Amino acid sequence: MTRSSMPPAVIYCRVSSVRQLKEGDGLASQETRCREYARHKGYDIVQVFRDEGVSGGMIDRPGMQAMLAFLRQHKNAGGLSVIIDDISRLARGLQAHIELRSAIGQAGGKLESPSIEFGEDSDSVLVENLLASVSQHQRQKNAEQVKNRMRARFMNGYWVFSCPVGYRYERVAGHGKMLVPDEPTASIVREALEGFASGRFSSQTEVKRFMDQHGAFAKARSRSSCLQKVREVLERPLYAGVMDMPSWGLTGIQGKHQPLITFETHRRVLERLHGPRYGIARKDMRDDFPLRGIVLCACCERPMTAAWSKGRNGRYPYYSCHTKGCEQGRKSIRKEKLEGEFTDLLESLRPSQEIYAALREMLTAAWELRRRACGDRTSLLKSELSQIERKTAQLMDRLVEADNATLIAAYEEQVRKLHSQRIAVQEKLAGPAPAAGDFEESYRTALEFIENPAKQWASDDLAKRRLVPKLMFGDRMLYRKNDGYRTAGITHPFRVLKAIQDGKSGMVEPRGIEPLTSWVRSRRSPI
Repeated sequence: MTRSSMPPAVIYCRVSSVRQLKEGDGLASQETRCREYARHKGYDIVQVFRDEGVSGGMIDRPGMQAMLAFLRQHKNAGGLSVIIDDISRLARGLQAHIELRSAIGQAGGKLESPSIEFGEDSDSVLVENLLASVSQHQRQKNAEQVKNRMRARFMNGYWVFSCPVGYRYERVAGHGKMLVPDEPTASIVREALEGFASGRFSSQTEVKRFMDQHGAFAKARSRSSCLQKVREVLERPLYAGVMDMPSWGLTGIQGKHQPLITFETHRRVLERLHGPRYGIARKDMRDDFPLRGIVLCACCERPMTAAWSKGRNGRYPYYSCHTKGCEQGRKSIRKEKLEGEFTDLLESLRPSQEIYAALREMLTAAWELRRRACGDRTSLLKSELSQIERKTAQLMDRLVEADNATLIAAYEEQVRKLHSQRIAVQEKLAGPAPAAGDFEESYRTALEFIENPAKQWASDDLAKRRLVPKLMFGDRMLYRKNDGYRTAGITHPFRVLKAIQDGKSGMVEPRGIEPLTSWVRSRRSPI
């Protein structure tokens, strides 16, 4: 028989995972078996269609659609035989099998396999459907087994999903494949998380810019992060060594991998993430206008912008509000006036030398007391842990008895908060006791700032300058042309020092390591 007289046929092969394609020989083995069947039947193979890494439960597959289109083109020539290695290669679901079987028939194809004889009589259809159902059951059973094994491994403290940024999988003796820090990306992620927790980065935008500048997402296809990716990094407790999977009913699982940050740092990140926003960084931020985006218009409470204005004899810097409809809109304020009044405000909050000296003595005494109390740290943490467990048990009892949806939600929220506190305390108990260190080394920078905030404001470092209003006023600063700054919310340390200096503290005469308020006042120089 010449090849021209041999009936034409096509081969269809499929593997369901990329791993099978890389590590196995599934497609080639299927094709070899189908070609052997074709030689036995005297068929001429005119085309081979493949689907790589496609689930058998899917109907819309590239290789399958290409084959159906090929069959329709040759339908008028008498149709073609479609050879598959096994019924499971066509589909692993009864519904998908029936639909694809019908589509192949309508396109003029005739399904054949070395493993089963396809027929149109009732007995052949019954056997075919039974085999398709068995194939579907195997697929579903495999999925269940994989999920159960993944869940069990997750419960044992091992991450089972794709690697988050800053980690990679590595085979570790006694653990199998587990997450390990992927340097230098891990250090970049750690610095970003700790920076956001401490307030070094004011917003997610600043975190994004930092991570992009240092190539944290260099392995990603886009090589840059989006705000959604950054938020996922900030919200993930995985970086603190804790794993959550609410869809599996699993939360607070202690991971076996090495955490990048402490759980306490993660809690501060969440508090800042869901708290008020402040001082959002701009891409065009320059030394020219350090207060741009921080100072707000007192009328509309929107951030002021700034720009250089061209005049008759040169260019002049101005701050202004550009909010449409604002009473102060488009009214320019000279840079030296707005920033000069800010410097005057800093000077007015600068504590006197007597108050500053008293503050140093109080902090030194408190530091010494803390150093002595380090020995009782373990007992104090154990006491705190027992209180948390007692409160949790009480809330669980109330939760069981509650029948109101609002109460149940409130109790569950309280239980979640206590659970987070328990993890933080357990982390401190498991870790080494913090070293007391040296007082001067630990507090030198903070004390220098308290002594003279205007000194840092005069720095050449833009990041340090923009940090001053955050540390001094914390919330926001409102400014009105001709009236200047409105009363700003001073942060707690400066508010207390100013109240003591003005004699309006209202403090009760304390007894203990801290000096008496009257003693502090007596050391002040007379006005």
